[in-house]
Amino acid sequence: MQYVQTADAPAAIGPYSQAVKVNGMVYTSGQIALTPAGEMCENDITVQTKQVLANLTAVLEAAGSGLDKVIKTTIFLDNMDDFATVNALYAEAFGDHKPARSTVAVKTLPKNALVEIDAIALAD
Repeated sequence: MQYVQTADAPAAIGPYSQAVKVNGMVYTSGQIALTPAGEMCENDITVQTKQVLANLTAVLEAAGSGLDKVIKTTIFLDNMDDFATVNALYAEAFGDHKPARSTVAVKTLPKNALVEIDAIALAD
C-alpha cells in the first residue's frame, strides 16, 4: 500500500491521506475547494467545483492515474439545486469518459464546502 501526497492539491485536513494506491487501484479521499495552499475558495458553486476537479486531477496524477482512468466517483452536494452546474463542469472535465457515479445531498461538508468529490481509479 502506498500513500499518495502531492503539493499540487491541498494537504489532508485530518488523519487521512490524499489517496491510497494498492494493487493497481487508486482510492482518493474526498476533495473539497481548498487551494493547494489550503485556502478555501469563494462561496460559489462554479469556482468550488473547478477547484475540486483540479485537486482530484492532481491527486490522481500523483498516483500515476488520471481522470481518464476513473472507474467510480461520488459527488457530495450541500444543495441539490447545484446539481446541473456541477454536472456540466464534471462532464467538461471528464469529456467522453463516463465513470460510474453517485451524487448525494448532505447536510454539511468540511469547511462548509458546497461540493466534495472522491474517486476510485486504475493506476499505471
